[in-house]
Amino acid sequence: MTGRRDYYHDQDAPTANSLVPGAAAIVTDTHGRVLLQRRTDSGNWALPGGAMDIGETLQQCAVREVKEETGLDIEITGLLGIYTDPAHVIAYADGEVRQEFTVTYLARVTAGTLTVSDESTEVRFIHPTDFDHIPIHDTVRLRLHHHAQRRDSPYLG
Repeated sequence: MTGRRDYYHDQDAPTANSLVPGAAAIVTDTHGRVLLQRRTDSGNWALPGGAMDIGETLQQCAVREVKEETGLDIEITGLLGIYTDPAHVIAYADGEVRQEFTVTYLARVTAGTLTVSDESTEVRFIHPTDFDHIPIHDTVRLRLHHHAQRRDSPYLG
């Protein structure tokens, strides 16, 4: 197994044994492109984000994770949604099976330089018309779809 495997509405998925709050950000540029990173553990393109640390808010988590994973400083501008589908579990090589719990924010870049981290092989802004041509997990596609809808209220699910 690679570092992780995502299961989404899969009857063969292992049973979750942990729940960890996490945050992600949809960071867009002036051309409408979305910041994505190609994950080293799955090969999929994903939103920058990760697990919340003790002593920080979820917004601070999103800002920190984007900085660590992309080199960019961001400002949170809104809330896309809360994603807690128990049918999405992530199995890690160490035996942890985590149920999804991610708050996804909207954000813009304030400073920094795009940089690849040890969690990614590539980081760049990608135009939505290219999403169908790159590997993206269904749960990330759902968030990108919600973003494209320009919803009036956050997704709660």
